[in-house]
Formats: sequence, structure tokens, C-alpha cells
Amino acid sequence: MPALQTELDAFDRVLRDERQLSAHTRAAYQRDLGRLQAFLITQSVEDWGQVGVAQIRQWVAAEHRRGLSAASLQRALSAVRSFYAHLIRHGQASADPAADVQAPKRGRPLPKSLDVDEVSSLLESEPASVVAVRDQAMMELIYSSGLRLAELVGINLNDFRPDEGLLRVTGKGAKAREVPVGRMAARAVRRWVKLRGEIAAPDEPALFVSTRGGRLSPRSVQSRLAQAAERAGLPSRLHPHRLRHAFATHMLESSGDLRAVQELLGHASISTTQVYTHLDFQHLADVYDKAHPRARRSGGA
Repeated sequence: MPALQTELDAFDRVLRDERQLSAHTRAAYQRDLGRLQAFLITQSVEDWGQVGVAQIRQWVAAEHRRGLSAASLQRALSAVRSFYAHLIRHGQASADPAADVQAPKRGRPLPKSLDVDEVSSLLESEPASVVAVRDQAMMELIYSSGLRLAELVGINLNDFRPDEGLLRVTGKGAKAREVPVGRMAARAVRRWVKLRGEIAAPDEPALFVSTRGGRLSPRSVQSRLAQAAERAGLPSRLHPHRLRHAFATHMLESSGDLRAVQELLGHASISTTQVYTHLDFQHLADVYDKAHPRARRSGGA
């Protein structure tokens, strides 16, 4: 629509001559506003003054579905608001339809997962001291059972049932759950338990203790894992949550069972597990359509 483009061209001249913005910045404005213009053309809108809040919301939703990130949408809305400030100043619009429209919230960034080889290099070194045996048991347990840091330090000696291969942990909201413990982790924990009495206070219930004899603190666990990663030559700092994330990722890659991974992680909602493991619901829908006996589509309409 020529009228829509005319105002965009006038705004670009203002950005160039009055605000003296760089060509790069002006191109970003034009790119964002050009996408809005293309959307409005599909809506048969011929005048920027005709645009309402509902149309801006529809455009943002369409851009989000197209894959535009929250940060990019925030930038685009900022460009629209600047453009409408220009239009209002020149009598081309009476209000800014983007004034109260918000972009989707940015998702919380996830830790980069360790691959299987990196986990192996971390866990397969031979511990040379009591503290090293403890550290190896902690890392094996986090990776084996997908534990949170708070869950790890909260484990008591009687929570571990090696003969059954089970561990009782207390998660968020003081919710207790039982998780399986893999063979390598169980062996590492048994080895630690045999040596634990050398440093643990006689009446200390905690499974993992410091050299002072009391329950190990979260900060100490973080420090010990970071040191272990450095010794193993891992390229970036290791936080306990990265081992939990590696557990979830590797389990999901091997099994494809999102519900089981949700239970193991102690997530209240499967949507949390979906975000956590980098899956997208389109993939889940495809799996569902192919696997569920009442979801399979027949050849006919």
C-alpha cells in the first residue's frame, strides 16, 4: 500500500537527518516496521491511523509463531512505538496502538548440557583421597538420579537403600520422592559410606559431610564440582545443575519418555520438563500422532 510506505519513508528521513542514526540502526527500524506493514497489508489496512491494539497483538502473535525471539519482539515493539510517536507528532495518528502491548517474556536461559564423553571424563578418574571419593559419589549421584543441589545436600544416610537401588530425596515444596540409583552411582556411594566415618561427626545424619564433620553446604558442593571439572579439562565451569540437566537430556534422548523424566526430576508440571530439556511441543505432537493408538490418522479425510 503506497500510503503505508510513504510514512515509513518519511520516518526513515527523520531518523537519518534529525536523529542522525547510523545506516545499520535505520535498517533495523525499517526491517521491523516493514514486517508490520506486510502484516497490515494482509489485513487490508491502508492507513497507519487505522491500526488498533488488536491488530498489533495479532501481529506480535504471528511473529512469535514464526519463531521471532522475545528479545526481537521487544525491539520490534520499541520501533513501532517510536514510529507512532513520529506519526502523532505530525498528525498522522491520534494514539499509539502498541503502547500497552507486551512481548512474550524471555525464557530463562538453560545451562549448556554436557555430552556423554564429557561426563565420562569427569566421573572416571580414580579418587586419591577420602574427599575425592566423596566428591565422586556426589557427582555420580547427581548424574545418576537428576538431583537438585538442595536435594543432594539434604540426603541423610538412611535415605540411601543400596540393596534396592533407591534413594529418598526431598524436593521443592518439601515433597519427598524416591528415585532409582544407577549401578555406578550406587558403587561410588557405597565406597564413600565406608570411608565417611573418618571425617563425619558421630551423630551427624547427613550422607555428605565436610572435613569438619557436619553436613556439606551447597556452596562447598559448587566449589568442589568446579574444581573437578577443571581437573578433567572441561571447557567451562561446572555447576551441579549442569549435571542434572545432562541427566535429563541423556535420559530423554535415549528413552523419549517425557513423562518418566518428569517424574524422575520431580517436576510438578510436564511443561517444566519440556522447557528444561529443550524439546518443543511440535515434536511431542508428532511423536504422539505416530504412537498413540487413538491419535493415528487414517488415510481418509
